[in-house]
Amino acid sequence: MQIVNAKNKMSIYFYIFWCYNLCMEKIKLVKGDITKLSVDAIVNAANKRLLGGGGVDGAIHRAAGRELLAECKTLGGCNTGEAKITGAYNLPCKYVIHTVGPIFCDGAKGQDKQLADCYKNSLLLADKHDVKTIAFSAISTGVYGYPIYDACKIAYQTIKNVLPLTKVEQVLFVCFNDVVFDAFTQAMGKMPY
Repeated sequence: MQIVNAKNKMSIYFYIFWCYNLCMEKIKLVKGDITKLSVDAIVNAANKRLLGGGGVDGAIHRAAGRELLAECKTLGGCNTGEAKITGAYNLPCKYVIHTVGPIFCDGAKGQDKQLADCYKNSLLLADKHDVKTIAFSAISTGVYGYPIYDACKIAYQTIKNVLPLTKVEQVLFVCFNDVVFDAFTQAMGKMPY
């Protein structure tokens, strides 16, 4: 039996407060174009074939150039919730991490876990490649139909929980429009920097 005295309890609260503040300093919300960011890695909301498409995926492929598509063809696709990494070619970042989000149906088919896995696996893969700064878009909220607020809440909670397990120094949630920006602001429960 473990006895928790006031001193131990205070230490636990201090640690939780410290972790929360540390994460809040490391997680930022910005409005802009993810293909223009000079970070170590950007995360592409890809399709299973990794061959480019619409939305963020198409914008990243267009900005990176043909070499990105050529490298993606060698990867053999990607399953939902998993992540794979490539060079960034003509983009200002070093790497593109490709992850495949779930197509939203009714939320009852494990889609929340699959979406959380996108963020977790992307962040862990980034850490393996010594990435210090990484930018995410709102995965699965475009044509895959995930409700924006729910997706932003899952994204934020997952990053907040996984980030302390890595050496990644900064995570940016990049919002292309006001709707996503407002959803992330609400999900994070604060005003962005």
